[in-house]
Amino acid sequence: MFPLLHLFLFLHLSFPSYVSSQQPSTNSSPASTPCPLDFNALRNLINQSSKRPNLNSTTQCQYIRQGLRLVQSEYLRRKNSFFPPLTSAESCWNSYQSLVNDYVPNFDIRKSCGFQTSWISQGCMNITTRFEFESNVSSSALSNMVSSCNQSLENNSPCATCTTSFSGLASYLNGPSVGNVSDCTAYPSIYAAAFANQFGPTDEGTIKCLFAIDVTATASSGKGKKNVTIIVVVLVCGLVLVFVGFVYWILWRRRKHRLAHKWNNRRIESNLSSRLDSISGSTTLIRFTIDEIKLATKNFARANIVGTGGYGNVYKGVLPGGIEVALKRFKNCSVAGDASFTHEVEVIASVRHVNLVALRGYCTATTPYEGHQRIIVCDLMKNGSLHDHLFGTRYEKLSWGIRQKVALGTARGLAYLHYGAQPGIIHRDIKASNILLDESFEPKVADFGLAKFTPEGMTHLSTRVAGTMGYVAPEYALYGQLTERSDVYSFGVVLLELLSGKKAIIEFNDGQPTLVTDWAWSLVREGRALDVLEDNIPDLGPPEVVEKYVLVAVLCSHPQLYARPTMDQVVNMLDADIPVPTIPERPISLIADLDDIERSVSSSFSGNLSTAAGYHPYIIEREAPLADSDSVKDRSLD
Repeated sequence: MFPLLHLFLFLHLSFPSYVSSQQPSTNSSPASTPCPLDFNALRNLINQSSKRPNLNSTTQCQYIRQGLRLVQSEYLRRKNSFFPPLTSAESCWNSYQSLVNDYVPNFDIRKSCGFQTSWISQGCMNITTRFEFESNVSSSALSNMVSSCNQSLENNSPCATCTTSFSGLASYLNGPSVGNVSDCTAYPSIYAAAFANQFGPTDEGTIKCLFAIDVTATASSGKGKKNVTIIVVVLVCGLVLVFVGFVYWILWRRRKHRLAHKWNNRRIESNLSSRLDSISGSTTLIRFTIDEIKLATKNFARANIVGTGGYGNVYKGVLPGGIEVALKRFKNCSVAGDASFTHEVEVIASVRHVNLVALRGYCTATTPYEGHQRIIVCDLMKNGSLHDHLFGTRYEKLSWGIRQKVALGTARGLAYLHYGAQPGIIHRDIKASNILLDESFEPKVADFGLAKFTPEGMTHLSTRVAGTMGYVAPEYALYGQLTERSDVYSFGVVLLELLSGKKAIIEFNDGQPTLVTDWAWSLVREGRALDVLEDNIPDLGPPEVVEKYVLVAVLCSHPQLYARPTMDQVVNMLDADIPVPTIPERPISLIADLDDIERSVSSSFSGNLSTAAGYHPYIIEREAPLADSDSVKDRSLD
């Protein structure tokens, strides 16, 4: 034993570095444990998919993050835990890296995306288990999400219902997040896929809706050929039957249509008269005769036309006593147009607000030469529409004070429609040409032809989408989902037009059309909010106030419904020293065009917003993380 001890002392004195290298390190990190996450589930889905994404530098990190959240949802379903143990973080990243190498060689996940090793085991507000998540959120909001998401999410409408229910959980998940691998906004989709949806996180519809990954499987060629054969046989049989009965059906249909049309005209005329008489009896509306209308407009002289639209023309007229009015004449001069006419009269007559167009009266008549005549009489707005001032050539640029007045007045008018009128009203066609300006530039919201009454708590789902391109909210255009926040989106577009002087759809030199909302967001996320403004605005206000208006416009026009404020909240932000809340990150579609994706990816940006109480920070988040990013706090709109 002593000779061995002498040998060790000799080596230690002569070669200390050698001896120390042979000793176990007391400062080394604990040994990594095996990863409990099942990445084979994700591998199988990718292999089965017929729409495997063509990843590039701008989408790799987003796709990797969404895939990881899918794997975490499956882990939550099995172990009631959102994350693997911290000791297994290294092995989990290695397992994921091995999978990624098979599809994207030479791509280092952590180095390229800025993910830190510990982030795979950390998330929002230190919530790691199912029990902790359910304890932190409202039971009613959780129950609403479960009932909304417990169905097949393969179609657009159920998917929209499910994702909309996440907004009820947002106010409870507003604490700090570690990194952005699984931040607070990811928890509802991970939980919903694991427990709320009966089909589980690996169901094709669930993956497509909650994780934005399309894994539609390719049908076998044999099955496809069999389906084609069946379809051909059915078509041949159907064509034979149709050919035999076609002539008889056409004759019968024509006779029935003539009788029904004649009866329907009489019924609609009777209903229209009774409804309008009922409206007039409960309001101060005047029912004008067609002769009075012709006298006021000089027999509808072309020189008196002050506006046109899909409904018809608007004429300037003078009533007895020298009162100037605007007369909206519907060009659909048939009984079929009576319903829309009566609806607009009913809507305008039911509301009274300084920022809504006031209705003086109406005219209904049927003459031998003109046929059906339907006319609405309103106060004349001498300064025309906001569209005329922003995009016309007759007027000078609006000053900053007038732009503020128009923005705040329009917001107040919409807030009254949504929450002051009973029942509430969704306008559905907010745009610059439907905001009229009186002689003192007080804005008046006009054209209620597409408006819908909304009983409290009701959400419309419609297959017939109405509105104007560029102003329609994405959830309404795609899924037919109509809420008050659809008007909020349109208001955000109009506010951006008012601030920038650019139309809702912009065409740059390359001829590629771009939404003004995307263009403004690309500037704001780079910290250039003031670059959104039109050049040389007269009497421009303080930078912090101007910047606040830009941020409100970007927030209102956010593509995700739950991220938008209500119109009441918009009024408070514009009219009081209330800071603009955090603007959530915008989703990036995995099948989006490269140009669209590149415009959607940007760096995080933060700044200060001045209020009466001092400067308040605001943060604009992005999808791609930074290696040294700090925890980001979400702030509720309320």
